Amino acid sequence: MEHFDLVVIGSGPAGRRAAIQAAKLGKSVLVVENRMRLGGVSVHTGTIPSKTLRETVLNLSGWRERGFYGMSYRVKKDIEGKDLGARLRKTLDYEIEVLEHQFARNGVRTFGGKAQFRGDHHICVVDHAGDEVMFGFDFAVIAVGTSPYRPAHIDFDGHTIMDSDTLVSELRVPRSLTVVGAGVIGIEYATIFSALDVPVTVIEPRDNFLDFIDREIIEEFTHDLRQRGLTMRLGGTVDRVEKDAQGWAIAHLTDGRQIRSDMLLYAAGRVGATQDLGLASCGVVPDDRGRLKVDPATFQTQIPHIYAAGDVIGFPALASTSMEQGRIAALHAFGAHMPAAPDFFPYGIYAVPEISTIGLTEQQVRDKKIPYECGVARFRETSRGHIMGLQSGMMKMIVALDTRKLLGVHIVGEGATELIHIGQAVLNLGATLDYFVENTFNYPTLAEAYKIAALDAWNRMPRVTPVAPVMDKATPTPDVSPETPDPVSNSSPAAE
Repeated sequence: MEHFDLVVIGSGPAGRRAAIQAAKLGKSVLVVENRMRLGGVSVHTGTIPSKTLRETVLNLSGWRERGFYGMSYRVKKDIEGKDLGARLRKTLDYEIEVLEHQFARNGVRTFGGKAQFRGDHHICVVDHAGDEVMFGFDFAVIAVGTSPYRPAHIDFDGHTIMDSDTLVSELRVPRSLTVVGAGVIGIEYATIFSALDVPVTVIEPRDNFLDFIDREIIEEFTHDLRQRGLTMRLGGTVDRVEKDAQGWAIAHLTDGRQIRSDMLLYAAGRVGATQDLGLASCGVVPDDRGRLKVDPATFQTQIPHIYAAGDVIGFPALASTSMEQGRIAALHAFGAHMPAAPDFFPYGIYAVPEISTIGLTEQQVRDKKIPYECGVARFRETSRGHIMGLQSGMMKMIVALDTRKLLGVHIVGEGATELIHIGQAVLNLGATLDYFVENTFNYPTLAEAYKIAALDAWNRMPRVTPVAPVMDKATPTPDVSPETPDPVSNSSPAAE
């Protein structure tokens, strides 16, 4: 029986980063993956497929050019499932090839099969031929990810009634789509298909969605969706789903409404893929959704030498955060130096349009009773926005009044997930509003929105004497009087 310093179960973002970090520390590492190829949920059914699908749709539909050429503009007139799948296959092959090369270069062993704990220092792996192989380990990282939540009363058939896994494995363009669940996955797929001009209805039992995003950003986002005809049924709960004589899905809501569509995507949550890991034999106890509880600083489970990272531990369930969790787990396991984690990390939602955010929301700032001010920039206010034909998109900046420090940046619109990193650097370095006001940004760029938002906030902030801020002459300023207080934010000292 071979023995390894570290065994990693799962080769998604958390698993791969944990394995490579341990290998760079000179440890022997085994990665067990139950799929036929490496990559985990992220590569095969999650992050990479959904983002590749999004990019394919935006390109083939001509979505980014419609601001100039009209809503009827198309790059390809009739878009089919095979068109969507062509780029996806190429992208997945490339991602897997890169991962295999990384493992080989760092001396990480891989083994294909289903892993199951046999005690707290051994696992049994049933390979793809059905043979059992035992391995011993000093430390383990559970990074198995999640799988779609599939209620027993929903008749998933892989064609009309789908979950997010089967959606990407059997790509087709439906004549209409119902999405049950307005979480990140549901919203991403709803807006992607809406960009193909597919009529989409989103059903969500709560009265709001994406609660962790600043409400003003969600209001802007919702307005954009309604403008293009996407229907939001908030406060609606699905009682049952059935198919009619034509094979279309009918979602029956508890309030008596019925929503009929060519395809239904059930995206109401995910569960940890831990049910077959034999966790009882090693002492790790999952919750009722299969997720694992860990120490948020070290990612240790109830058993100190067994760690868990990635989606299997729950929120925020982002590929970016999963990578860092896996790395920290490996560093802690082998006593290596762990730099302090930054106070804030960015969230990215790859909807159409994108949403990205970092730091405190306006509601969180109010709850903390921090005196603050907000600055807003519309992408259409930038020259680059005009060049790109952008009609929507905004950036919101939140600044502390007493220290002028940046508290949060929230963006909805084209390139949001790229733009957010400027705010991330300034926020985590503890810098102030002055950075944006005093520095020059490339012109024309969407990043210029940072200066516009900063000037908007600066104009609203109280001063003893009116002093013009230092600014790049090529940068347009918002049409706001320097001494005009914010008439909206009643909680701001500037409004009192």
